[in-house]
Parts: sequence; structure tokens; C-alpha cells
Amino acid sequence: MTASARDIAAATPADRDRYVDLLRVASLGTVIAGHWLMAAVSTDGIGNLLALVPALQLLTWALQVMPVFFFVGGFSHALSYRSLARRSEGPVYAAFLRARLRRLLRPTLAFVLVWAAVALAVQLAGHGGGTLTGAALRLVTQPLWFIGIYLAMVAFTPPLLKLHERHGWAAFAALAGAAALVDVLRFALGVPYVEFLNFALVWLAVHQLGFLRADGRIRRPAVLAAGGLAGAVLLVACGPYPLSMVGMPGEKVSNMAPPTLALLCHGLWLVGAVQLAARPVGAWLQRPRVWRTVVTANGVAMTAFLWHLTAMLAVYGAQLALGMDLPAPATAAWWAQVPVRILAAAALTGVFVALLRRFEAPAPARPAGPAGAASGAVAALGITLCLLGVLGLSMTGLGGLLDGHSATLVAVPVTAPAAITMVLGGALLVERSATARRVRLRG
Repeated sequence: MTASARDIAAATPADRDRYVDLLRVASLGTVIAGHWLMAAVSTDGIGNLLALVPALQLLTWALQVMPVFFFVGGFSHALSYRSLARRSEGPVYAAFLRARLRRLLRPTLAFVLVWAAVALAVQLAGHGGGTLTGAALRLVTQPLWFIGIYLAMVAFTPPLLKLHERHGWAAFAALAGAAALVDVLRFALGVPYVEFLNFALVWLAVHQLGFLRADGRIRRPAVLAAGGLAGAVLLVACGPYPLSMVGMPGEKVSNMAPPTLALLCHGLWLVGAVQLAARPVGAWLQRPRVWRTVVTANGVAMTAFLWHLTAMLAVYGAQLALGMDLPAPATAAWWAQVPVRILAAAALTGVFVALLRRFEAPAPARPAGPAGAASGAVAALGITLCLLGVLGLSMTGLGGLLDGHSATLVAVPVTAPAAITMVLGGALLVERSATARRVRLRG
């Protein structure tokens, strides 16, 4: 544990909601473990264990915890925006974006630049066309979709928070109802492309639940959990929705890409379930050693998330380099290697964290200066470019840097170099849109 983590833990305000910090770490940790388990790597390429063993898809009802992370994000964004608004005069949009995004964009930029350099070197050396190498260059950027969605949530926080303050649960219901309407238009009427609206509607509805928690308005979590679970079961049993709450290769309908009403119901039951555990777990987090562990993990969670697939691929690469056979996925020999591979991937992730955690640490603030409507427009443009660039990179991968490989993003073809340029340019605009303020943002 670092000395700074001790200092932060010791200085924690008595009224801080420590449970939210635990949920943030636990949700990212669950996603990391799920990715390590699901990756089915063989000499023929990289597959998905859940596609090979369909019965295991039921595990996604517990392991697909991204709704919890976005729920926590809504809670934190509400507190942060209100805290900044109380301490500032004039427009605060640019300062809010910059304050919320610095610790997200800096480690993301480091990840993108390092991997872009690696991919370029591999392709210049003529090794980018191999089955495993090409699959790795496509796979390693896929988790960036989550960061793109999170950027959108930060950008929409101010207007949606105002909507919440006026209408409360009705604002959430409007978003959920719009997501349901999209699925009706998609599945019942066959309207093309309408399903992509649910990338925003489903996740922003979950984010809106975080606002409700911030105001103490989730008073019946058991009802929320039971209703969400019943809705998800009914939709999967009777509708066109698959069992898996994560995407499966080759499936005609995915609950994840784009999100569906079934995934929103899944998010409701997860939010209700974690709310039921808030009081007993919150008491446990008052223990100094436990809380210091949570603080330490929070300080490196994003770095670990960004690099965990790199660590896993490195473990498989080491096996091949040592001449070890990769057993066929889902066989007894493959399962016997799972604990060893996960432990090795966890250890290597720890090495990456030790080397790169500095990019996640808070950066020194520049002197404060005025911020007006123009700075808000610059920040909005910057976060839009970052969002499109990150989503584009998650779709294109890094396997086609030199050959112009592209993917379609919102009906527009995007190449990896263009996506990287958008991320870098957008981050620069956000950074320059408002000078830093020496304000500790709650959440």
C-alpha cells in the first residue's frame, strides 16, 4: 500500500459513502475476472468459452456487472457536479468535464499510444497477419467501448441531472420507456438502425438510477431487484432476447451490442441487489484496514482494467514461446490450466499497474482562470471527439494500421489512425477548455 493511499484513507470524511467506492472496484474486478475466464485461446485463434459451453451463459447474469459501474458513475457524477456548482461562479460545464475526465483519459491515452506503437512495429516487421497476432490486435482494444459509453455519461450529466431534479423517477421511466419503444420498433416493426439509440437510452437509464441513489430515493431495493429479475426472465423466455447478457460471436441478436430492454431489466435487478447489501457492507468498510485496501484498489482500478487483456495475451504468448501446447478450450486439460493462467495474468497485471499507475494519479493543477460559454463548447467538442475515437478504436482494433482497415461507426467508416487522432485531439481540447480548479469533487 502506498503512503498516499494511507493519507487518503485517513482523511476520508465521515459522511463519505464508502460502499460506492467498493462497488466501483468490485465491478471492474468482476469484469476483469470474467474476461480472463471467457477467453478461449488456441492455436486456431481466440474464441469465447461461453459460445463453446452454452450452459455457462447463465453465469453472465452475475458476471455482467457493467450496469453496477454505470450506476455508481451516476451517483458520483451527481455529487461532483453539485459540489463544483456550489463552489464556482458562472458556467461550470467545462471545469466539470475536465475534472471528471483527467484520471480517465490520461491512462487511456497511455494505453492507446503504447499499443499503437507495438502494433505499428509488429506490422512493419511483417508479423501482423498471423492468426493469433491478428486476433490479439483486434481483441486488445475491445474493452474501450466501456470508456466511450462512460464519456457520454459524463457529457450528459448536467442536463440529465436537471431533468432528474425536476422529475425524479419519472425521468428514469422516460428513458426506460424510450428504450422499450426502440426494441418494439426494432423487433416488431423492423425499423432499420433504430436499435443503436439504445446505446444511449439503456446506459443513461442505468446512470439515472445513480442520481436517484444520490438523493436517497431508492427506498425499496427488494422491489427493484425482484421486478428487474422477473422482467429479464420473462423477456428472455418469451421474447427474441438471448440468454447471455454479454455478446456472443455469430449471434443474430445480442443483449449488449446494442443494449436491449432485457439488459436494462438485468441492470435493475443488479442495482436492487447491491442496494440490499449496502448497510451491512457499509459497516464492514468502517474497518481501517478494509477501507485502506479499497482506497488503494480505487487508485489503480482503471489501469488494471485497461491492461488486463494485455496481461492475459502475454501469458498465452509465453506458453507458445516456451513450446507448450495449448489444450483445446473447455477440455479437462484446459480447465486444469485455468487457475494457473489467471494467477499469472493477475501477477502480470500487477506489473503493468506498477509501471503505469502514474498516469492514473491526479495531475498537478494549473492556476485557475475564467471559464465561460465558449469553454463549455470547446469541452463538448473535445469529449465528442474522444467518445467517437474511443468507440471507433474499440471496433477497428489495431490490426489494420497500415492497410486502411475500417469499421462503420454511426454510418461513417472509421480507420484506426483516424480514431487515434480523434482521441488525442479530443483529449487536448478537454484539457485546454478550462483551467484546473483546486476543488475536491465529492464522489
